[in-house]
Amino acid sequence: MSTDLASLENERVLLSSLTIDNYEKLIPIASQEKLVQYSPSDIYTPASLKNYVETALEEKNRKTSIPFLIYDKANKQYAGSTRYMNINWKNKVLEIGSTWIGREFQGSGLNTEMKHLMINHAFDKMGFEKIEFRIDERNVRSRKAVEKLGGVLEGTLRSNVYLLDGFKRNTCCYGLLKAEWST
Repeated sequence: MSTDLASLENERVLLSSLTIDNYEKLIPIASQEKLVQYSPSDIYTPASLKNYVETALEEKNRKTSIPFLIYDKANKQYAGSTRYMNINWKNKVLEIGSTWIGREFQGSGLNTEMKHLMINHAFDKMGFEKIEFRIDERNVRSRKAVEKLGGVLEGTLRSNVYLLDGFKRNTCCYGLLKAEWST
């Protein structure tokens, strides 16, 4: 039951621990307009990004989250952030979420490579049996990406999360069982 995962890496992506010492590498990406339009997370200013990271690190201390800094090895640039979250060690279920990457990395295959890396590690090394994804129902691009990975829509939580603009979104809940995953 350790959240002290230093890094995950494949040929395309390096996921390293997101810390208060390295989060500033994300400031240029986080400040992109409407980057997280479907998310309740405020990351647009250096101060709000720091608060976002501090919250993620508090969750890490409670062993319910493992936040990562995303480095795109092909482009030799920091690309964004992701995390294992809502970790339920007893029931062997976790969520992959709070994922955001800069526009210049979207559609490049980086997100798919990163998700494969995280899913394989969660199932094969951490012993989890189910991975969940929660996505704003309007975010068709992210929903299709999770479905392409094998995620199954398990239901929709209606009007359950306020976004920064005050809109209350519906959240689609996807699940992927270890038995369903093929690398």
